[in-house]
Amino acid sequence: MSVTRVLSVISLLVCMTLTSVFANGAEASRSDDSLVLKFAVLGDAEPKPKAEFPGVSAAVDDVNKLAEDGTMDFVVGVGDIAHKGTVIQYENVTPVLQRLSLPFYPIMGNEEHGSTVERYLKYANLWNDGKISIEKPSYVLERDSVALVFASPDFGRDFGDEGIAWMKEQIERLAPKPVLLVVHGAQTGVYPENADKGVTHEGFKDIVAQPNLAAVLSGDLHMDMERVNHSKQIDGVHYLHMPALERTKIPDETRHTPMFRVFSIFDDGQVLVETYQVDVEKPLARHEYRFELSGK
Repeated sequence: MSVTRVLSVISLLVCMTLTSVFANGAEASRSDDSLVLKFAVLGDAEPKPKAEFPGVSAAVDDVNKLAEDGTMDFVVGVGDIAHKGTVIQYENVTPVLQRLSLPFYPIMGNEEHGSTVERYLKYANLWNDGKISIEKPSYVLERDSVALVFASPDFGRDFGDEGIAWMKEQIERLAPKPVLLVVHGAQTGVYPENADKGVTHEGFKDIVAQPNLAAVLSGDLHMDMERVNHSKQIDGVHYLHMPALERTKIPDETRHTPMFRVFSIFDDGQVLVETYQVDVEKPLARHEYRFELSGK
């Protein structure tokens, strides 16, 4: 190869390298400058036979560490923290969740319905230790570019007519603002790994058909992120499963790895969903998921 040819190749390589460096730098800058909302989501806990919460505790520590840079806004819970809603489960998890440095926005799951709504609300407020007040099982958190509708089930993991009407009213009221719906379980059939488990009310079809509903965030199934299809789009709606922190059930119970997910929303409507394994500093690239808030 001639000297001229060698120099040309070197020049090309240098240009490619610099382009990559500048592109990566631009992406990093974009991530910092255009981030409008960031929150972590904790999945089911409900440990048994012992009321011990090592997975939740590790996730709390990791979330607090991620929050140290000031970009994290709050933490979401998708229900089923206290197995059968017993006092010992509530009491044992409360000091763990009180260590969260950020406000914690939970909903009920079928396990909390093993006891009373009043007991759940009492402890939901203890978990926040004065950061915020949770007055009702279902509520709305609205921001400039997106709204989160937190919909606790009316009973078990399902909804009655009243709960369906409330969700529809909130989502329609918020239109055209994009909505993320936080429920304990998605509708039956979304996750074929256990297709019969979930919301069965026929009216839920009207909820997911709302044009400004962007995504459904749910837990309930305790699925192993490594062996299921945990993030998908169906009829224009994105469905994101939140892995359980204390027990894995699907496809079996042979392997449990506590994980949680983090949502980053940018000013152009892009959403980045990252999955963290507890005690691991970086997110797991294989479980990254992206979508847009633009709706259907």
